[in-house]
Parts: sequence; C-alpha cells; structure tokens
Amino acid sequence: MGDKSPKSVNKKAAQKQSKNNSSNQKKQQLTASKQAAGAKKK
Repeated sequence: MGDKSPKSVNKKAAQKQSKNNSSNQKKQQLTASKQAAGAKKK
C-alpha cells in the first residue's frame, strides 16, 4: 500500500527515465565512434 504514494511513483519513473537516458547515450556514442571510424577509412 505504501509504495503507491506519489513520491515513490515519481522516484521509480525518474529512475526508469535516467536508465533509458544512459542507455541511449551509450548507443549514440557507439554510432558516433562507428561513423568516425568509417570516415577515417575513406
């Protein structure tokens, strides 16, 4: 019952969002490094 309070709901949502953000950043870094490597080959 206690974990349905708005505070904990917001906390869970924030954690989920930050997790998504960090994984997205990693993906962007990977693609950026791949593009840089491809540009160097040309």
